[in-house]
Amino acid sequence: MTKFINIIIAAMIASPAAAAAITVDARKCVEMALESSADMKVAVNSKEQARLQKEVAFTAYLPDFAGSAMGICRTPDQDMMGMTISMKAMWLAGINVTQPLYAGGKIVAANKMARIGVEAASQQLRMTSAEVSAGAQNAYWSYVAVLAKVRMMKSYVAQIDTAYAQTRSALEAGMVTRNDLQRIEARRAQVLYQLGRTESGADLSRMNLCHIIGVDTSEEIVPADADAEVELPENLHDYNLFDRPEVALLQCDADARHQQVKMTRADFLPTLGLVAGWSAYGNIRVKGFQQDAEGNYHPFSSHVRGDGWSVMASLSVPLWHWGEGCKKVRHARLDAENARIALDDNIKLMDLEVRQAISNVDAGRSLLESARLAMTEAETNLANITQSYELGLCPLTDYLDAQSQWQTSASDLIEASTQLRIYCVDYLRVTGRL
Repeated sequence: MTKFINIIIAAMIASPAAAAAITVDARKCVEMALESSADMKVAVNSKEQARLQKEVAFTAYLPDFAGSAMGICRTPDQDMMGMTISMKAMWLAGINVTQPLYAGGKIVAANKMARIGVEAASQQLRMTSAEVSAGAQNAYWSYVAVLAKVRMMKSYVAQIDTAYAQTRSALEAGMVTRNDLQRIEARRAQVLYQLGRTESGADLSRMNLCHIIGVDTSEEIVPADADAEVELPENLHDYNLFDRPEVALLQCDADARHQQVKMTRADFLPTLGLVAGWSAYGNIRVKGFQQDAEGNYHPFSSHVRGDGWSVMASLSVPLWHWGEGCKKVRHARLDAENARIALDDNIKLMDLEVRQAISNVDAGRSLLESARLAMTEAETNLANITQSYELGLCPLTDYLDAQSQWQTSASDLIEASTQLRIYCVDYLRVTGRL
């Protein structure tokens, strides 16, 4: 009964760990990475900021409403033409509406720059998404590869354990020497060391993947498509560099510099505006004497107040700034020219980058085919040598060498497959398809 209870407790303790395992594929890793990436969140916020800035720039086309109020206390009272004017509690209030009519093209240029800013933020978001996606896929396939190496190394250990058991039996029968058994024990210790390093690497790779997809590093990750075939991109040589967000960003920068030239020039052009307003004043006391029809003077006191509308057009014309405007415009034009030069130069560099990515995919495909062929030959050779060794037709060294060749070929096949996947992801990124 106690043993049964202990089994139940052990199962209850082990079940949360089993439940904590997360099964993912490459696409799921990309989705989780995009959702949890801090860079993506910043890029989304930047795009929203650009949209708000565009709305702010549009308000420059609209009238500007402003209200004002003022209280005045002036002492002493003023005497004027026999009257005393008191402004100890005078007030002024008004509302003004200002409508820009012409600002040298500055408002139009600012709105175009704001639209360019929205486009640039969108392209930045695309570029960040591609980088995060590539990072998630590379981390996933690296983890798949190191797990495959762990399985391969365990298979290698099983082969050596089998050879050790056979050699031990042969030693007891007097068919081999103790030196043969010690040689296998040395090889087994070496392989176990390699297995330990591989398992440690697998744990580090798992934690890295956990960090990228936004889960706790203690979570267990189970790849869903560990044995999936490598999917090569279609039409490797059919690409358009202008699909890349980097090119679009450089184009946005060049366009923004062109608009900056117009904004700089606008600072030295005439501006025209229209101002309309309503104002009111009151609480002005006037005291004095006034003459009646009979020539007699009588004291009087009154409060003065009033209101009214006004319309005013304002024109400002810069006349002379000692060449400041020409120099600033020329400086802005050079900035625009530099942006265009950078665009042309980077397009050439990115074309070279794409050609290198195509070359990597082609080379990776050839290496994978060679690794598969080598693996097939190593498996056949190991099977033949194993049979010969069991029949006593070949020495132990040949058997151990065949196992080592199989292990090297298996490792090369895993690395070639993983590297080709990474090359394919990089190709999709540099061609703007990711």
